[in-house]
Amino acid sequence: MKIELRYFASVREALNRSGETVDVPDGVATVGDVRAWLRVRGGIWAETLAEGRALRMACNHEMTGAGTRITEGCEVAFFPPVTGG
Repeated sequence: MKIELRYFASVREALNRSGETVDVPDGVATVGDVRAWLRVRGGIWAETLAEGRALRMACNHEMTGAGTRITEGCEVAFFPPVTGG
C-alpha cells in the first residue's frame, strides 16, 4: 500500500526531510504501525519517532491516535505537540 508521509517542525528538522511517498509492507495497518515501521530505519529515525517520545500524529489532516487504520493513498503526518507560527 502506498501512502504519503509528512514531517513538521522539529521532526522535519531532525529527519532532514518534509515528506516522502512510501510503500508500506504487509502488516502495517495503523498510524502506530507506520511509526514503528519507520523506527526500524534506525539512527535518527529510531530516536525521533521513539515510542516514549511526545509526538502528535494525523491521518488525512485529522488528529489521530496510533490505532487509526491507514488506507491506500492516505497522508500520515508526524509533528511535535506544540508548533509555533
